Order: sequence, then structure tokens, then C-alpha cells
Amino acid sequence: MTKIALFPGSFDPFTNGHLDTVTRASRLFDEVVIAAMTNTSKAPLFDAATKLALIDGAVAALANVRVVAQPAMLTVEYARQIGATALIRGVRNTADYNYESGIADMNANLAPEIETVLLFGDKRYRFISSSLIKEVASFGGDVSALVPANVDAALKAKFGGERL
Repeated sequence: MTKIALFPGSFDPFTNGHLDTVTRASRLFDEVVIAAMTNTSKAPLFDAATKLALIDGAVAALANVRVVAQPAMLTVEYARQIGATALIRGVRNTADYNYESGIADMNANLAPEIETVLLFGDKRYRFISSSLIKEVASFGGDVSALVPANVDAALKAKFGGERL
């Protein structure tokens, strides 16, 4: 039986923290599906097609990982649709843990057959958030060590100018 995990998120932009989480998950599961969603409460930096291409490029070396645009449905329903038995979530700190535990409880209520697997962030990336990356990059700060190279290039193209 193939063990499939779903890693959902807005990934706007995809960071080295996300890449670390999916790399580690790819060693635990036969297949990891990254489902890129649109967070309707935030203005997206990249359109859906660009975001998918950036994530796909960042994970190209991971043979058992694929990237999809998550349809407008509950994450657990999509997980069922693709045969996933686990949801992957990255946790950087206690605030993330508290937030993710509530979501995990709701998902367990909706789909008790699907486990939520929390992977604690590598200490090198615990301070990184997509929002922080966008903020720093928008003011010309150097985020090249915090995001995959293709994402850094896209951020430079988006915001223009030299980095600090």
C-alpha cells in the first residue's frame, strides 16, 4: 500500500523552511503531494500558476513529491480524494503549535482516518515566514539564504532593484 501525505499551504512564497519540511516528509512517505492554496485573507504576491511553477522548481530533486493547486474544498476532502493518509504541517514555535493543534483537532473530527503529522522546523528556519520574506524582499533585503534560488530570482524580478 502506497503511503501518501498531503502538505497543504499557501506557500506565498515557498521558503527553505517549507523545502526542509517537504524533504523530511518525503523520507517518511512514499508520495508527498504539495497542495498550493490561495489564502483569501491575504493579497497574493504570486499568481497561482507562478506559485506552482516556483514550488515545482524548488522540489524538482525530490522524485516522490508532486505539486498541485488545491481545489476549493476542505483539505481533508481533498486528502481523501487523492488517497492521503496523513496531513503534513510544519511547526516553528509555540504559536504555530497552538494554531496547528486546533486545525488538527478539527480535521480529526471531520476525517478521523487521516492523521496530522507535525514536523518541527529546523532551527535554521524557525524564524522564517512567507510574510516576513515578502516584507524584507519588498524593501530590497537579501533573502537569498532563506528561499530556494528560483524563488529568490522571482522575488528579485517582482520587486526589482539591488539587494542590501
